Amino acid sequence: MCGICGFVSMDKSWGRETIDDMCSALVHRGPDSSGSYLNNHHGSSPAVKLERGGIGLGHRRLSIIDLSAAASQPMKNEDGSVWLVFNGEIYNYRELKVQLEERGHFFSTLTDSEVIVHGYEEWGEGVVDRLNGMFAFAVWDAARGKLMLARDRVGIKPLYVYPSGGTLLFASEIGALRMHPLFEDEIDRAGLFDLLVLSYVPSPHTLFKGTRRLLPGTYMVWRNGQTYERRYWCAQDGDTFGAREGSFEEALEEIDRLIGDSVSKRLISDVPLGAFLSGGIDSSLVVALMKRFSKDVRTFSIGFDDDEFDESRYASLVAEHLGTNHTEFILEPRITEGLLSEVIGAMDEPIGDPSVVPTYLVSSLAKKNGITVALSGDGGDELFCGYERYRKMQRLSVLYSLPKWVRRTGAA
Repeated sequence: MCGICGFVSMDKSWGRETIDDMCSALVHRGPDSSGSYLNNHHGSSPAVKLERGGIGLGHRRLSIIDLSAAASQPMKNEDGSVWLVFNGEIYNYRELKVQLEERGHFFSTLTDSEVIVHGYEEWGEGVVDRLNGMFAFAVWDAARGKLMLARDRVGIKPLYVYPSGGTLLFASEIGALRMHPLFEDEIDRAGLFDLLVLSYVPSPHTLFKGTRRLLPGTYMVWRNGQTYERRYWCAQDGDTFGAREGSFEEALEEIDRLIGDSVSKRLISDVPLGAFLSGGIDSSLVVALMKRFSKDVRTFSIGFDDDEFDESRYASLVAEHLGTNHTEFILEPRITEGLLSEVIGAMDEPIGDPSVVPTYLVSSLAKKNGITVALSGDGGDELFCGYERYRKMQRLSVLYSLPKWVRRTGAA
């Protein structure tokens, strides 16, 4: 993962030290390099040039595709009228690159980031509709004095915004926002209530007043001190949902094709890849598909020194069956205060989920073994209703189709 941050304002400007401070809070997201863009007057056109306004873009890089310095960010087009900071990966960048080259665009790198720069030149805000991937990015259109922030369809990559008057701050993590002198460290009481009741803060809200998450499938545009947002994708729109005709076998073949295609796209990398393997259906399926496309697969798992909770034996069985290069770490019952401090420090906001500890440890285990990118089975239960509570909710939802007086009678 990388980290992005920045600010734009109608009537305020800040120096290099401000954007550098914001970037410093994102070092753990991008240890390979750092870059920034600063301009204290908006745009190259007299219509958008401001005497007191400023734009700053910051980036911390984790190199995955095109490891050369040429792929560093912020990235610009040929005449410097479009600037980009980007976190994520575009899986269809090769196809988009061909389309853009056919339309006369020249590419100076091999990275997927550059398709966003030229894609914005060609399609404007509509570039998000053509991207297949996980992403959060900011595009500064200097000619129009316009900043565009965008987030991928399901919100894999985070992006926080902090609007204040005619100024807008943005970052991959709240910690970077807090480094800006305009940011006010004030707890949002509604967010705190949600955390205490739900064990997390639902989007778009956060624990800090005035700070919110840009929603998945949404982009925001700032211009002349004003912002507007557009939801460019929603799972409930169009033909995303609905019954499909055909047999169970045909549906099974289609699921195999879709998940296989998804896994193969995520194996495009110039750095070593691995996978987190728990032994459950989701992660085992991902690893099995990785083996379909790659002979050498590294897998990692965390076990517990307690048979009641330990599932590492299942992970070992799957690893042996698939022939992966497997590494596991057994977590002792005693968790040190130092480890908890590390885990809490790695989280942008508190969340009441004890699985963050083994997730942090298995990530560290993979990193120590030279792995930069790891695939996991996260999201499988949500997509295929793997949790029992989903089935309970489905049964309970039938009751809401009954008249209120019937429900009241049943409750009595």
